[in-house]
Amino acid sequence: MSVRVRRIYETPEPDDGLRVLVDRLWPRGVSKEAAQVDEWPKGLTPSDELRRWYHGGEGSYEEFRRRYEAELDAPEAAELLDGLRESARKGPVTLVTASKNLEEGHVAVLARLLGD
Repeated sequence: MSVRVRRIYETPEPDDGLRVLVDRLWPRGVSKEAAQVDEWPKGLTPSDELRRWYHGGEGSYEEFRRRYEAELDAPEAAELLDGLRESARKGPVTLVTASKNLEEGHVAVLARLLGD
């Protein structure tokens, strides 16, 4: 299973495979042509409430991860996650995000869950 994480501002690579935008909002300054995004499953993104809580500095990454994983257990999100797992079994999947911190954010949680 091959899952990669890249910033959407990086130039797409031929070996990216399926490019999946995992942000709720479209990134500023990036055209849809330049992004070369294949899927944009907004149901996999953290809720606005959780996102604001975490970026407001109110909690730790571990607590964010726990709450986000609980959101991903909801039926719609779980179905989308299963679909991405299936895609990753068939070929490379690249999760793209505008986030600067790739190690302590929602994209890190998704990548870990897809790798399990």
